[in-house]
Amino acid sequence: MSKEIATIARTREIMETYDLYPKKGFGQNFIIEPEIVRHIAEFSGIDETTTAVEIGPGIGALTEQLAKKAKQVLCYEIDLKLQDVLKDTLAEYDNVKIIFEDVLKRNIKEDLKEIGAEKTAICANLPYYVTTPILFHLIESETDFESITVMVQKEMADRFNARVNTKEYNGLSVLLQYLYDIKIVMKVPKTVFIPKPQVDSIVIRFVPKKDYPIKDLNRFNEFVKGCFTQRRKTLYNNLKEFFNDKEKAIQVLNDCKFDENRRAESLSVEDFVKLYEVTYEG
Repeated sequence: MSKEIATIARTREIMETYDLYPKKGFGQNFIIEPEIVRHIAEFSGIDETTTAVEIGPGIGALTEQLAKKAKQVLCYEIDLKLQDVLKDTLAEYDNVKIIFEDVLKRNIKEDLKEIGAEKTAICANLPYYVTTPILFHLIESETDFESITVMVQKEMADRFNARVNTKEYNGLSVLLQYLYDIKIVMKVPKTVFIPKPQVDSIVIRFVPKKDYPIKDLNRFNEFVKGCFTQRRKTLYNNLKEFFNDKEKAIQVLNDCKFDENRRAESLSVEDFVKLYEVTYEG
């Protein structure tokens, strides 16, 4: 068995063999600490009954660890120049399938159906520049993932897990916390990457909640974003603009017994659900 991909020696060997340079445009940063990718795979909870889905495998450092644990691994890689690299680095694993295409253009649910996946989970080091679009794509795929374990920029993790009345708390915080139980499981220093990014990373785990009273998540998301349109404005002023109707804004707030001078950042996830239900289902 060859040396683990995430070692600095093996990573440099791969880069030299294939004249490979991490592409900033694809958000490529290669991990050079094996213990970290092993821990990420462990924290994901993936086992021999699970189909692991990885987005952006790069040269295969995390993929290798997932392949050792999972029943099978389905990867999406946008960089076509990594085809020969991954064919080489993952040669000893016959349970890995790689689709060389932008994951945002794929029907993940159909791809998993084609390979006979049943129990599924996401585990990935997400490219920072498309973290939010990818998370929305996973939500909209309507796939019953057991969990989503991803490494993201620290700033993004702070938003996902933000608490009420903090500057990080926003519409994305509300939507994700409505859908998932969220836990930060690991901090990853910027020093363990080639090239070294400007900020540290966080491994964060999302476990789906089982009961979603709100069925139209797109409308809920747009409503919550409307409440946060301008953070300095009151909830009343944002809703007045969102509805284009000041009387409706007053009525909705009164029905919920919310003060018109409150700001969106002061509302809990439960408060937003109540506000939404009064607006659309009351």
